[in-house]
Amino acid sequence: MAKQHPGPNSKHVRPIGGYVLSDQPLELNAGRPVTEVVVQNTGDRPIQVGSHFHFFEVNRMLAFDREAAFGKRLNIPATTSIRFEPGDKKTVELIPFGGQQRVYGFNGLVQGWTGSESTPSYRPDRTEAIHNAKTRGFKFGPEQQENPKGKKQ
Repeated sequence: MAKQHPGPNSKHVRPIGGYVLSDQPLELNAGRPVTEVVVQNTGDRPIQVGSHFHFFEVNRMLAFDREAAFGKRLNIPATTSIRFEPGDKKTVELIPFGGQQRVYGFNGLVQGWTGSESTPSYRPDRTEAIHNAKTRGFKFGPEQQENPKGKKQ
């Protein structure tokens, strides 16, 4: 393994590309506001949601308070996910997206800024995003009894 010499006055040599680990536990997303929502998989197949997926736009068969999830992602480490088996009901923690808080892609419900500060010109209409989700059949809570076409589920 290649070694990096730290300088003439140092007694420590670190491997190049090595890790420097903390001896103290790290708290992820410290100080970020947390929103808890109860999520139920009403479908007949497992659904897995990754750490940075815009939770408002997750699979339409997951029933939960989508309005509370607008602009938020799971409060779990990057590259991990949560799996919802058919019929599962779980409480999850959500945190706001960081950075510029722009959300594009996913299910195409938002396509823009999701923050809560002053409104930039490219902010999507939150009310329209919620309406789009409802008309496309996204569930908004375990108590939801009708789909957008008025048929019982």
